[in-house]
Amino acid sequence: MDLLTVKGLCKKYKTFELKDIHFSIPEGFITGYIGQNGAGKTTTLNAISHLIRPDSGECVIAGKTFEEDPVGYRESIGYVGDSSYFPAGLTAKTIRGILKDFYPTFDETRYDEYCRRWKLPEKEPLKTYSRGMKVKLMFASVLSRDTKLLILDEATNGLDPMVRKEILALLQEYIEDGKHSVLFSTHIMEDLEDIADYIFFIDNGEGILFEAKDDLLEEYLIVRGGQEDLTPELRKYLIGVEKHAYGFEALFRTEAEMVLPPGIEAQKPTIDKIIVHMLEERR
Repeated sequence: MDLLTVKGLCKKYKTFELKDIHFSIPEGFITGYIGQNGAGKTTTLNAISHLIRPDSGECVIAGKTFEEDPVGYRESIGYVGDSSYFPAGLTAKTIRGILKDFYPTFDETRYDEYCRRWKLPEKEPLKTYSRGMKVKLMFASVLSRDTKLLILDEATNGLDPMVRKEILALLQEYIEDGKHSVLFSTHIMEDLEDIADYIFFIDNGEGILFEAKDDLLEEYLIVRGGQEDLTPELRKYLIGVEKHAYGFEALFRTEAEMVLPPGIEAQKPTIDKIIVHMLEERR
C-alpha cells in the first residue's frame, strides 16, 4: 500500500514553475528526493506539508487528503529542515509543554527518552545547542508524535559524520515496522546510497526519473576512454559526455545494443555520477 501519493502537483511563481509532479512511496520505504538548488524540491515538500497551496494536483497521505481531514493530515507528517524551527531562547522543557498542548498524539515520555538518549539538556536555551543537537531535538519532537510520513529537507547538511550516521540509523528504525515512510531531500548522495529504496530526480520543476535505487544503479555504467575512442557510433549511446584533455567520461545504458569497444573503461556508477551526467545531457 502506498503511504504517500502525489498526483499532478503544479505551482507557478513569477520565475519558477513546478510542473505536473507524480510519484508515490509505499509503506516502509525511504525515497531520496534529489536535484540542484532551485529545482523544485522545497516547493514540492512544502506543498505536501500544506505549507503552501498548490495551483493544482493532489497529495494523499495514508488514504487521506488535507481537505478531507486537515488535522489528521498534518498530524501524520513529521518535518525536519536544515535549520531549527524552534526559537533560540526556548528550552527543550518549554518545547515539550508547547508540543503537548498543540499535538493530540504527542507523547511526553517518548520525547524525554529521546532527549536523554541524545544528552540534550532540557533547561538550557537552544542558542547554546550545537547544530547536531538542534537537529536531534527536531527529530525528538516529530518522533514523539504519531506520524506516518517523515519529510526531511536537507536535514543532514552540515552535520559531522557520526551525527549523520546516528540520523540514518534512526530513519531505518522509523520504517522498520513497515507502516512508516520517509521522503528525504538531500545533496549528500552517500546518505542515499546507504538507505534510500527509491530515487526521485527533479530538474527545473520537472520530474525526470523515479526508480528503485538498486535498479537505477544496475541500469547504467560510467565509461571512460581517449579522444580517439569517442566515435560518432559510440557517441549515439552515451549520456552527458564530459570531455577533458585526455579523453572523456559519460553514462552508458547497460541495455544498449552497442557492445563497448576495446579500450573503453567501464565501472558501476554512484547516484551522484548518474545525476551529474543526466544534468550534463539536459544542459
